[in-house]
Amino acid sequence: MHVALVTVGDELLAGSTTNTNAAWLASAITDRGSSVERILTIPDDRDLIADTVSRWAAAFDAVIVTGGIGGTPDDITVEAVADGLGRDLVVHNGIKDRLLEKAAAFRAENPELVAEYDLQLDFDAAASIPEGATPIVVDEAWAPGCLVENVYVFAGIPDEMRAMFDHVAEEFAGDGVARTIFTPAPEGALHDALEGVSEAFDVTVGSYPRSEHRPGRIRVTGTDETTVENAVEWLRHRVETVAPPMADD
Repeated sequence: MHVALVTVGDELLAGSTTNTNAAWLASAITDRGSSVERILTIPDDRDLIADTVSRWAAAFDAVIVTGGIGGTPDDITVEAVADGLGRDLVVHNGIKDRLLEKAAAFRAENPELVAEYDLQLDFDAAASIPEGATPIVVDEAWAPGCLVENVYVFAGIPDEMRAMFDHVAEEFAGDGVARTIFTPAPEGALHDALEGVSEAFDVTVGSYPRSEHRPGRIRVTGTDETTVENAVEWLRHRVETVAPPMADD
Protein backbone atom coordinates (compact mmCIF):
# COMPACT_ATOMS: atom_id res chain seq x y z
CA MET A 1 0.00 0.00 0.00
CA HIS A 2 1.30 3.44 -0.97
CA VAL A 3 0.36 6.02 1.68
CA ALA A 4 0.53 9.82 1.88
CA LEU A 5 0.47 11.80 5.13
CA VAL A 6 -0.96 15.31 5.50
CA THR A 7 -0.45 17.06 8.82
CA VAL A 8 -2.57 20.18 9.25
CA GLY A 9 -1.90 23.10 11.57
CA ASP A 10 -0.63 26.67 11.61
CA GLU A 11 1.20 25.84 14.85
CA LEU A 12 3.23 23.14 13.09
CA LEU A 13 4.44 25.55 10.43
CA ALA A 14 5.22 28.19 13.05
CA GLY A 15 7.36 25.72 14.99
CA SER A 16 5.39 26.22 18.19
CA THR A 17 4.32 22.57 18.08
CA THR A 18 6.67 19.77 17.09
CA ASN A 19 5.29 17.57 14.35
CA THR A 20 5.72 14.19 16.04
CA ASN A 21 2.63 12.75 14.34
CA ALA A 22 4.24 12.45 10.92
CA ALA A 23 7.30 10.59 12.21
CA TRP A 24 5.22 8.25 14.37
CA LEU A 25 2.78 7.43 11.58
CA ALA A 26 5.54 6.89 9.03
CA SER A 27 7.27 4.43 11.35
CA ALA A 28 4.06 2.60 12.25
CA ILE A 29 3.00 2.26 8.62
CA THR A 30 6.44 1.12 7.46
CA ASP A 31 6.58 -1.47 10.25
CA ARG A 32 3.33 -2.93 8.91
CA GLY A 33 4.76 -3.41 5.45
CA SER A 34 3.24 -0.43 3.64
CA SER A 35 5.16 2.48 2.14
CA VAL A 36 4.87 6.18 2.97
CA GLU A 37 5.41 8.05 -0.30
CA ARG A 38 4.67 11.65 0.71
CA ILE A 39 4.57 13.75 3.88
CA LEU A 40 3.20 17.28 3.71
CA THR A 41 2.48 19.89 6.39
CA ILE A 42 -0.03 22.59 5.46
CA PRO A 43 -1.80 25.43 7.30
CA ASP A 44 -5.40 25.56 8.49
CA ASP A 45 -6.56 26.61 5.05
CA ARG A 46 -9.81 24.94 4.00
CA ASP A 47 -9.28 25.33 0.26
CA LEU A 48 -5.70 24.09 0.40
CA ILE A 49 -6.62 21.06 2.49
CA ALA A 50 -9.48 20.24 0.13
CA ASP A 51 -7.29 20.55 -2.96
CA THR A 52 -4.55 18.38 -1.45
CA VAL A 53 -7.00 15.68 -0.39
CA SER A 54 -8.69 15.67 -3.81
CA ARG A 55 -5.41 15.23 -5.69
CA TRP A 56 -3.74 12.80 -3.31
CA ALA A 57 -6.78 10.56 -2.83
CA ALA A 58 -6.56 9.84 -6.56
CA ALA A 59 -2.79 9.33 -6.52
CA PHE A 60 -2.27 7.07 -3.49
CA ASP A 61 -3.82 3.95 -2.02
CA ALA A 62 -4.49 5.77 1.26
CA VAL A 63 -4.20 9.31 2.60
CA ILE A 64 -4.01 10.10 6.31
CA VAL A 65 -4.91 13.63 7.41
CA THR A 66 -4.25 14.68 11.01
CA GLY A 67 -5.25 17.80 12.92
CA GLY A 68 -8.16 20.13 13.47
CA ILE A 69 -11.15 17.88 14.18
CA GLY A 70 -12.19 19.08 17.63
CA GLY A 71 -15.37 20.96 16.79
CA THR A 72 -14.15 24.49 17.61
CA PRO A 73 -14.29 27.26 14.95
CA ASP A 74 -10.65 26.76 13.92
CA ASP A 75 -11.10 23.00 13.42
CA ILE A 76 -11.78 22.88 9.68
CA THR A 77 -10.11 19.67 8.58
CA VAL A 78 -13.22 17.49 8.40
CA GLU A 79 -15.09 20.12 6.41
CA ALA A 80 -12.14 20.49 4.06
CA VAL A 81 -11.90 16.73 3.50
CA ALA A 82 -15.62 16.66 2.67
CA ASP A 83 -15.04 19.50 0.19
CA GLY A 84 -12.11 17.70 -1.41
CA LEU A 85 -14.11 14.53 -1.95
CA GLY A 86 -17.25 16.31 -3.09
CA ARG A 87 -19.38 15.25 -0.13
CA ASP A 88 -21.76 17.06 2.17
CA LEU A 89 -20.98 17.36 5.86
CA VAL A 90 -23.68 15.67 7.96
CA VAL A 91 -24.36 15.23 11.67
CA HIS A 92 -23.94 11.60 12.69
CA ASN A 93 -26.67 11.03 15.28
CA GLY A 94 -24.93 8.08 16.91
CA ILE A 95 -21.82 10.17 17.50
CA LYS A 96 -23.87 13.10 18.79
CA ASP A 97 -25.65 10.87 21.32
CA ARG A 98 -22.27 9.58 22.52
CA LEU A 99 -20.92 13.12 22.89
CA LEU A 100 -23.97 14.18 24.89
CA GLU A 101 -23.37 11.26 27.24
CA LYS A 102 -19.67 12.13 27.59
CA ALA A 103 -20.50 15.78 28.31
CA ALA A 104 -23.06 14.81 30.95
CA ALA A 105 -20.56 12.50 32.61
CA PHE A 106 -17.91 15.22 32.55
CA ARG A 107 -20.24 17.74 34.16
CA ALA A 108 -21.16 15.24 36.86
CA GLU A 109 -17.52 14.46 37.60
CA ASN A 110 -16.28 18.07 37.49
CA PRO A 111 -18.95 20.30 39.08
CA GLU A 112 -16.46 22.96 40.27
CA LEU A 113 -14.91 23.30 36.82
CA VAL A 114 -18.32 23.52 35.19
CA ALA A 115 -19.39 26.18 37.71
CA GLU A 116 -16.26 28.26 37.10
CA TYR A 117 -16.22 28.17 33.31
CA ASP A 118 -18.90 28.60 30.69
CA LEU A 119 -18.31 25.46 28.64
CA GLN A 120 -19.57 26.06 25.12
CA LEU A 121 -19.74 22.74 23.32
CA ASP A 122 -20.95 22.58 19.73
CA PHE A 123 -22.23 19.02 19.57
CA ASP A 124 -23.38 19.25 15.97
CA ALA A 125 -19.97 20.43 14.81
CA ALA A 126 -18.11 17.76 16.76
CA ALA A 127 -20.47 15.03 15.49
CA SER A 128 -20.28 16.06 11.82
CA ILE A 129 -18.45 13.88 9.30
CA PRO A 130 -18.53 13.65 5.50
CA GLU A 131 -21.66 11.93 4.20
CA GLY A 132 -21.09 8.19 3.91
CA ALA A 133 -17.94 8.23 6.07
CA THR A 134 -17.23 5.58 8.70
CA PRO A 135 -16.57 7.15 12.12
CA ILE A 136 -13.44 6.22 14.06
CA VAL A 137 -14.45 6.54 17.70
CA VAL A 138 -11.91 6.15 20.52
CA ASP A 139 -12.18 6.85 24.24
CA GLU A 140 -9.12 9.10 24.17
CA ALA A 141 -10.72 11.71 21.90
CA TRP A 142 -13.72 14.03 22.15
CA ALA A 143 -14.54 14.26 18.45
CA PRO A 144 -14.28 11.17 16.24
CA GLY A 145 -11.99 10.57 13.34
CA CYS A 146 -13.39 9.05 10.19
CA LEU A 147 -12.67 7.07 7.05
CA VAL A 148 -14.17 8.33 3.81
CA GLU A 149 -13.23 6.55 0.58
CA ASN A 150 -9.47 6.05 1.01
CA VAL A 151 -8.91 9.09 3.27
CA TYR A 152 -8.40 8.64 7.01
CA VAL A 153 -8.96 11.69 9.21
CA PHE A 154 -7.31 11.56 12.65
CA ALA A 155 -7.03 13.98 15.56
CA GLY A 156 -3.94 16.15 15.83
CA ILE A 157 -3.32 15.49 19.54
CA PRO A 158 -0.73 12.69 19.52
CA ASP A 159 -2.41 10.37 22.05
CA GLU A 160 -5.72 10.68 20.25
CA MET A 161 -4.13 10.25 16.82
CA ARG A 162 -2.32 7.08 17.90
CA ALA A 163 -5.49 5.59 19.34
CA MET A 164 -7.31 6.26 16.08
CA PHE A 165 -4.52 4.72 14.02
CA ASP A 166 -4.46 1.65 16.28
CA HIS A 167 -8.18 1.27 15.60
CA VAL A 168 -7.49 0.77 11.86
CA ALA A 169 -3.84 -0.33 11.90
CA GLU A 170 -4.49 -3.72 10.29
CA GLU A 171 -5.75 -1.95 7.17
CA PHE A 172 -2.16 -0.82 6.54
CA ALA A 173 -0.71 -4.31 6.41
CA GLY A 174 1.42 -4.71 3.31
CA ASP A 175 3.96 -7.03 1.79
CA GLY A 176 6.99 -4.86 2.51
CA VAL A 177 9.87 -6.28 4.54
CA ALA A 178 12.65 -4.15 6.04
CA ARG A 179 15.83 -4.94 7.95
CA THR A 180 18.46 -2.57 9.35
CA ILE A 181 22.11 -3.14 10.14
CA PHE A 182 24.47 -0.71 11.85
CA THR A 183 28.01 0.15 10.86
CA PRO A 184 30.82 2.37 12.20
CA ALA A 185 32.10 2.88 8.65
CA PRO A 186 31.75 6.34 7.07
CA GLU A 187 29.17 6.54 4.31
CA GLY A 188 31.83 7.22 1.71
CA ALA A 189 33.30 3.76 2.31
CA LEU A 190 30.03 1.96 1.58
CA HIS A 191 29.54 2.78 -2.09
CA ASP A 192 30.69 -0.55 -3.57
CA ALA A 193 28.72 -2.63 -1.08
CA LEU A 194 25.52 -0.63 -1.52
CA GLU A 195 25.77 -0.75 -5.29
CA GLY A 196 26.62 -4.44 -5.23
CA VAL A 197 23.75 -5.56 -3.03
CA SER A 198 21.26 -3.66 -5.20
CA GLU A 199 22.61 -5.45 -8.29
CA ALA A 200 22.66 -8.89 -6.65
CA PHE A 201 19.23 -8.82 -5.01
CA ASP A 202 15.78 -7.44 -5.74
CA VAL A 203 15.87 -4.98 -2.84
CA THR A 204 16.05 -1.27 -2.16
CA VAL A 205 18.90 -0.01 0.02
CA GLY A 206 19.10 3.20 2.00
CA SER A 207 22.21 4.48 3.77
CA TYR A 208 22.03 6.90 6.70
CA PRO A 209 25.35 8.36 7.89
CA ARG A 210 26.81 7.99 11.34
CA SER A 211 26.94 10.81 13.86
CA GLU A 212 29.27 11.47 16.76
CA HIS A 213 27.31 9.23 19.10
CA ARG A 214 25.47 6.84 16.79
CA PRO A 215 26.64 4.39 14.13
CA GLY A 216 25.50 4.61 10.54
CA ARG A 217 22.50 2.62 9.33
CA ILE A 218 21.91 0.55 6.24
CA ARG A 219 18.24 -0.26 5.66
CA VAL A 220 17.31 -3.02 3.23
CA THR A 221 13.71 -3.27 2.01
CA GLY A 222 11.92 -5.61 -0.36
CA THR A 223 8.79 -7.70 -0.79
CA ASP A 224 10.26 -11.15 -0.10
CA GLU A 225 11.56 -11.91 3.39
CA THR A 226 14.10 -14.52 2.26
CA THR A 227 15.54 -12.16 -0.35
CA VAL A 228 15.88 -9.37 2.19
CA GLU A 229 17.56 -11.68 4.72
CA ASN A 230 19.98 -12.95 2.07
CA ALA A 231 20.81 -9.38 1.06
CA VAL A 232 21.52 -8.44 4.69
CA GLU A 233 23.75 -11.48 5.11
CA TRP A 234 25.59 -10.52 1.89
CA LEU A 235 26.20 -7.07 3.33
CA ARG A 236 27.43 -8.43 6.66
CA HIS A 237 30.26 -10.18 4.82
CA ARG A 238 31.33 -6.95 3.15
CA VAL A 239 30.59 -4.21 5.67
CA GLU A 240 31.82 -3.85 9.23
CA THR A 241 28.81 -4.02 11.55
CA VAL A 242 28.12 -3.22 15.20
CA ALA A 243 25.29 -3.91 17.61
CA PRO A 244 22.23 -1.64 17.40
CA PRO A 245 22.45 1.37 19.73
CA MET A 246 20.39 1.38 22.88
CA ALA A 247 17.03 3.15 22.62
CA ASP A 248 18.20 6.01 24.86
CA ASP A 249 21.64 6.44 23.25
